[in-house]
Amino acid sequence: MSSYIARKGPLVATSLGRWAYNLSGFNQYGLHRDDCLHENEDVKEAVRRLPRKLYDERNYRIMRALHLSMTKTILPKEQWTKYEEDVKYLEPYLNEVVKEREEREDWNKNH
Repeated sequence: MSSYIARKGPLVATSLGRWAYNLSGFNQYGLHRDDCLHENEDVKEAVRRLPRKLYDERNYRIMRALHLSMTKTILPKEQWTKYEEDVKYLEPYLNEVVKEREEREDWNKNH
């Protein structure tokens, strides 16, 4: 029985993740998950650290989504961001920023 659960577990998680991803709706505007993060100080710093190409691609996606939202349209289905193709491009930079902030807070607390 445990081997059955082990084999079906990731499939269920992937199916549930795909369902939730499509339900969120941001993919219909061509956005990635990291384009929709709440912009606190950590996210702003991570975006500032992005390489120029990633930064420009992110801005293009956001501007296109804003335009589509204002015109009350969505992209054709073949241009939607797919669950499998959504790259968490900001995550490494964000993890680095959070780690640096926590180290800085720890340093200030102890010194």
